[in-house]
Order: sequence, then structure tokens, then C-alpha cells
Amino acid sequence: MVKKAASPSRKIFVLDTSVILYDHHSIMNFAEHDVVIPITVLEELDQFKKGNDTKNFEAREFIRLLDKLSKDQMIQHWTPLNGKNKGAFKVMMNPDNALNANEIFGEEKNDHKILNAALSLKQTEKNRKVILVSKDINLRLKAKSLDILAEDYETGKIKNISEIENTGKETLENVQPETINDLYEQNTLDAKAIFGRGKKNIPPNNTFFILKGLSHNASILAFFQAAENCFHKISKSRAYNISPKNAEQAFALHAILNPNIKLVSIQGVAGTGKTLLALAGALEQRSNFKQIFLARPIVPLSNKDIGYLPGDIKSKLNPYMEPLWDNLKFIQNQYKESDKEYQRITDMVNQEKLVIQPLAYIRGRSLSNIFFIVDEAQNLTPHEVKTIISRAGENTKIIFTGDVFQIDTPYLDSQSNGLSYLIDRVRNHPLYAHIKLEKGERSELANLANDLL
Repeated sequence: MVKKAASPSRKIFVLDTSVILYDHHSIMNFAEHDVVIPITVLEELDQFKKGNDTKNFEAREFIRLLDKLSKDQMIQHWTPLNGKNKGAFKVMMNPDNALNANEIFGEEKNDHKILNAALSLKQTEKNRKVILVSKDINLRLKAKSLDILAEDYETGKIKNISEIENTGKETLENVQPETINDLYEQNTLDAKAIFGRGKKNIPPNNTFFILKGLSHNASILAFFQAAENCFHKISKSRAYNISPKNAEQAFALHAILNPNIKLVSIQGVAGTGKTLLALAGALEQRSNFKQIFLARPIVPLSNKDIGYLPGDIKSKLNPYMEPLWDNLKFIQNQYKESDKEYQRITDMVNQEKLVIQPLAYIRGRSLSNIFFIVDEAQNLTPHEVKTIISRAGENTKIIFTGDVFQIDTPYLDSQSNGLSYLIDRVRNHPLYAHIKLEKGERSELANLANDLL
């Protein structure tokens, strides 16, 4: 089917492989505008279609989607995208341009072939705006050097990261002393005592508070529940002999131990105690769950697959899992070797009641009656986070920990990673709580690095 001449107001978006591996449904998210897939992108997707990682799933799903959309038509011609007010798409063969990116940059690369597709469209579609869409910053810079408009893929991206920075915690000054005393004595307090009877000032559900008195000599930690419209007093309780060292850690541990909260995210820089608190809370509640899973995504060195590393699969994965074992050993060493709590952790590992594995090994398993901790969640895509949560069965609790500003994967950033997406989309839900840990508690030396280096 040959499409009629398009209106100049309809743009042409050229998609890079990184966009499709991030979201296989991306081709459908450009409204009435048209989408071009360079043939080089299909060739690259062919290399990703085998495997169990999310990128392999995305590659396979996109290939199936393209096959479904094209039906019996020739995909190098404009083909309508299904849906009202949608544009069309086509696959573009390698063009023969007078201006060749391979020659300009002195090297033949797939990225340059994708740039050549955009250059060709600029020549043949002079009355329309051609835009290269890529998660690869360097490719976007190369495109701009060739006078090609280039953008990041914006769907699912957090527009303002500062909006989620302070989500989950507030400080109220000048609270009446009798109000603080009432909360101390009764453990709960009607929110009207603080916010009055109006609805404008009611905070989001499951928000943590530091309530400070008029003289600042008195203060109390509290937790707000919208359903009950009341505050609950928070005490700095221990979890498997781990005590919170500051207000934010007390908030995090409260959320981890609260049976009514099924989904928790903890944001913070290295050394703030995110993973330690999550693991200690899980061990404290071990009798309530069948298993404890502690997992993290594998981010290979130099962006190469772990197959490049020497040794068997265990020796390849051990370096990635060591930080998790370190936290477990730290908790275990709070006790003497003769203590039953010390031996209990060893027994749980041996009996696989406590399992530390790469996230790829957990994916696909049933998550019923599980306490599931996902470490370094900022290295997950929004789709990966959604996949993990959607597999939760009865009596499952999931904790995501990470630092949205410490991204180790090349095509994610503070606004597009799965942890930021989760905080932005789920906040204010009664099953969810979020807290940001700000104060490093690892050591003074670690704090020096975070603050000054």
C-alpha cells in the first residue's frame, strides 16, 4: 500500500535500536507522525532475539509487532499503524547518499548506517521535519553534527526529577506541644489536630513526618495514613539487631516492617543503609514468608555480556553479588557464632530459605509468599520494574532500593530508569511507601567521598 503525500506538519521519526530495546511498543507512541525503521535496526535486533533478558524479550516482541502490522504488505513502503490518529511506518533499506556518515566519521558502523537513513530522508522529504530518536547520547551528538534533529525517547520519562526527590517525607515546624504529647501517649492522632478540617493540606498517603514543637525541644516521628486520616507514632525499633541511626532509616524500617505496605522503594546514595535495612527487615519477618529473595541486575563491565568473563557461571556472577553477601555477613556478625541467630542465617542460606541471585535468575519464577528485595533498581527499565511487580502473588512484599543518580547502564538516566518511574507512578497508593535516605552511615570516610569528591 502506497501512502498519499503527507502533510508537512507530520514529522518523520527515525528510530534507533536502543529505543526499541527500551520499549518494543515505542513505534505506536508517535501520535499522527510517521516512523522509519532503518534496516540496520532490524539486523541488530536479530542479534538480540535469543536470550532471557528483558532486551531479548523487547527484541522478540517488536519483531512480532512489525510482522503483525505489515501483514502481507511490503514493509519498505509506508504502512498504516493500527489505531485512530496514528501515522504510518516503513523499513528503510541502506540508502546511497552523496553525504555518507561512514566517510565523514572515517569508520563503517551500524550507527553510521542509521545516520545515513536520516540523511537520506532529509533529502527526499524536504518539506517535512526528520528527527532521529535514540537513547544513545553519542549517536544523538553525531546526528546533530550532521545537522540532523535528534531527541531522546520521552515516553515514560519523568519530566521533573525534583518532584520525586522529596516524595515520602515532610517536616512540620511549630507543632503545638500538647499535640506532640497526645501522639506520644496515644500512639495515634487524628490528622485534624494538625491540618484542621480542610482538605487542601492533606498530604499524600503513607507519608512520613518529623513533627517539631514550637521550641524545637520536642519532636516526634510519625506516619500518615489517608484511609484513617490519622498519624501513627514511629518508634526506632530494631530488626535482627540492626537499629536505625537516623529519622529516615526509622521511616524506611517502619515501611519494611509494616504488613499493610506491600511495595516499598528506598532511594539514597551509597552508604545510607538501603540494602542493609531491607535485608534486616526481611530476616526479622522470616516466619511470615516462605523465602527471602535478594536480587540485583547484572550490569556487565564495558557493557559486555558476562560470557566474556573467564570461569564457570558461579565465578562469573560472584563479583556482582558480593555487595549483597557483604550486607548479610554484616548482619550475621552482629551476633556471636555460638548464638542461634548467627546459625539461623547460615541454615537459611543452606536450605535456600534465603536466596541471593542475579535478577535474571529470579525472572519468570512465581513470587507468592516471598519477601523480594531488588537492589540497584535504578539499573532497571520501567518495563522490567512493571514485570517484577506484576508477578507478585499472595503474601508477597517487594522492596526496591537504589540511587536514581547512579546509573550504570548506557541507555538509562535519572528520568528514564525504572526506580524513578516507580516512584513517580505509584506514589500516594495505599499499598506503597517511599523514603529517601540522605545521611550516610557507613563511615566518616565514606561520607567524605559522597560529600566532597
